Amino acid sequence: MIVANPIEARDTSAPKPIVIPASQNFEGSDGAFSTFTLQIGTPAQVVNVFISTAGYQTWAVAPQGCNASDPTVPANCDQLRGGIFNPNQSSTWNANSLPQTSSGNKTGGFTLGLEQNFGYQDVGLYGFDTVALGWQGSGGPSLDGQIVASIATNNFFLGTFGLSPRPTNFSGFTDPTPSYLSSLKSQNMIPSLSWGYTAGNQYRHNKILGSLTLGGYDTSRFIPNNLTIGFNEQDIRDLTVNINAISMASADGSQRSDLLPHSIAAFVDSTIPWIYLPVEACKKFEEAFGITWNERMQGYPVNDSLHEKLTTQNASVIFRLSNSTSGSGPLVDITLPYAAFDLTMEYPLVRNTTRYFPLARAANESQYTLGRTFLQEAYVIADYERRNFSIFQCSWVENAQQDIKSILMPVNATDSGASTPLSPSGKAGIAVGTVAAVSAVISVLYFFVFRRRSKKKRTQKDKDKSDGSGSSTELDVNGSPAEIGGERHLGTEIDGKPHRGHELDGQRYLAPELDGKMHPRSEMEASDKFPVELATKDVAATEAGTEVVSETGLPA
Repeated sequence: MIVANPIEARDTSAPKPIVIPASQNFEGSDGAFSTFTLQIGTPAQVVNVFISTAGYQTWAVAPQGCNASDPTVPANCDQLRGGIFNPNQSSTWNANSLPQTSSGNKTGGFTLGLEQNFGYQDVGLYGFDTVALGWQGSGGPSLDGQIVASIATNNFFLGTFGLSPRPTNFSGFTDPTPSYLSSLKSQNMIPSLSWGYTAGNQYRHNKILGSLTLGGYDTSRFIPNNLTIGFNEQDIRDLTVNINAISMASADGSQRSDLLPHSIAAFVDSTIPWIYLPVEACKKFEEAFGITWNERMQGYPVNDSLHEKLTTQNASVIFRLSNSTSGSGPLVDITLPYAAFDLTMEYPLVRNTTRYFPLARAANESQYTLGRTFLQEAYVIADYERRNFSIFQCSWVENAQQDIKSILMPVNATDSGASTPLSPSGKAGIAVGTVAAVSAVISVLYFFVFRRRSKKKRTQKDKDKSDGSGSSTELDVNGSPAEIGGERHLGTEIDGKPHRGHELDGQRYLAPELDGKMHPRSEMEASDKFPVELATKDVAATEAGTEVVSETGLPA
């Protein structure tokens, strides 16, 4: 149970959190995960997507993502990819009106901007359209003029819905377009820039759907602890946690093996399924589980005999976490049973369905990641006004009733902001912060984009600005106190310091293909609307080709 802080006054005027229902489906080419339904455009086109804790835009698969003329593409490709969004069939679609690029492609083509530390430089057709959360009749919010990228790449096989409030800048840092979360907050539809999320899983209680709450969290989905983690100074990797230890425990708890030679800082990112760890840690996993690294696959395939052995052993992996900014203080254990690692790869990653262990060797520190696999057993609460977040072990009480609590804006968003853990009274640590400037790499790319910016302003942007829906969201420094289900909760405040961008590791890591199929790259057709992909070997290629979406933080 979460205990409220009695010293803060209750605010009954704030809007309530919004619970977004999961789609009822488990989908994906790299394992079956719980998806969420979006309705995009007019008339609404229904697609199922993954939640991206790192993302800040909405992505949906384009018709070019299922090329009917390609004999290797299955007939049910559109279903496998969660549904197709065709911008040409939406009367409310407004393509981004930046000028034609030198590569011969028309407006709207930009690199997607996520997972670039893994070498991804995939592109999407960007524009603006109506986006509603949840299936028709579910009562989810619907907002006009939201950023939508129509994608064809296989690196992101389903679309995504980004949770970060970071705005998007297509041509300069002075003209940001707010994220979906920021738009909800600016229109007074949620109490704060915050969310609670867990990915769900297929192996407990005959499937547990994912859970997403905007502006609050669901206390029925996690076990409280007293760990609060300050956002990373590199805001593009805000949800970074220190992993003090990783261990494997036998089913009866009689045996335990250490799997992490030294503590590391890892980014929590549900966009991808894998857990990326240092090579020396992966080798300890290999010894403990009997898995073998496949260089061509860049992964760990699991054959039938090994699968049977690991299922019988039913060992667990325990991640011991602490505050990444201090490396000390409260410790929290998140335990994953072997079932969480028992995933399968399918088209287009492999020719035939293949079991695999979702662990990957990181090429450098920028790749240390706790992906969607981890979030099958972990619940995350992020609060962008207080610039911190919390991670909890999921609770598996069967038939537990939802218990939705609000997170209100802090009393004074300009107070000192050193993140401090809440008292061990059972209060949930609530996360924080305005996301700030971007990496130096993206800043360089932005420079080239900005130089070639068209004098023509896009019509939709002007329309949005005229009614106030398109402006970037300012934090209300005189906002209400944080509230937990109608009771108060005292959190750490924003520090008021300027936020620094960061530079991504200069190395780029491209996974080799498995039989020509691993991590395939599917280019959109070079038509009037779809750009070609940006060359990964030369960041400055944007000068001669596809332009890149730059990003900036919310104002301090």
